Amino acid sequence: MLKLDHLTVIAPTLPEGVAHARACLDLDVPFGQRHPYMGTHNHLLQLGDTTYLEIVALDPQGDGPGRPRWFGLDNQRQVRADWDAGRRLRGWVARTDTIDTVIAGRGSIFGKKVALPWAEPLFDFAIPEDCSLPLDGAAPSIIDRRGKRRSMATIADLGVRLRSFALEHPDATAITKLYQELDIDRPPMIVQGSELRYRAQIETPAGARELS
Repeated sequence: MLKLDHLTVIAPTLPEGVAHARACLDLDVPFGQRHPYMGTHNHLLQLGDTTYLEIVALDPQGDGPGRPRWFGLDNQRQVRADWDAGRRLRGWVARTDTIDTVIAGRGSIFGKKVALPWAEPLFDFAIPEDCSLPLDGAAPSIIDRRGKRRSMATIADLGVRLRSFALEHPDATAITKLYQELDIDRPPMIVQGSELRYRAQIETPAGARELS
C-alpha cells in the first residue's frame, strides 16, 4: 500500500515558493535542508501525523547531480510556465516499503529507482529518466525509506493541519483507476477539470486556507 508522505510546491526559486506559501497560509515556512546529491534545497512544514509540506527548488549554490533531478526540476522552463499559470502545488510524494513492486511494469510513469544520497544511501526514490513529473504530476513520486520513518523532529510544527487534498484532471476516470491499482491510502480526491491542478484545504492558526 502507498501512503501520502508529503505535498510538494515546486518553485522556480525558493524565495518565490516561500512567498507563495506565505500568501496562501499567512505564515512563513521554515528552511529545511540542502540536497547536495540533487542540487536542490527546500523549506518544510508539518501538516499533521507524518505528513508535511515541502517547498523545493534548484539550489543556486548546488552542483548538478549528473543525472535527472527529482520533481522535474531540470526543466526550469516548464517549472516557470507552471508557476506563472498558478500551478504551484504541483504534486505529492507517496511512501512505500516495496518500491520495486510499485514501479515494476510502470517505468514509463515512475522511472527508475535511485538510491540516495549517493555515498551512503538512506532511501530510494523513483525518478523518470526524461526529468518529468510522473504523469505530469498526476501520479505521485515514490519514496521508500527502507523501513525507517521520516523523523518529524527536524520539521517545524506551526499548528498547521491538512484537512483535504484534491486533484482536478481532464481524465479523472483514468487517474482514479490508476490510484486504485496502486492501492493508495489517503489519495487526493479526484475531480474532473479542464487541466491538472491540485488544491489543498489547510487549517492554520489564522483559520482555514487553500494552497494551490
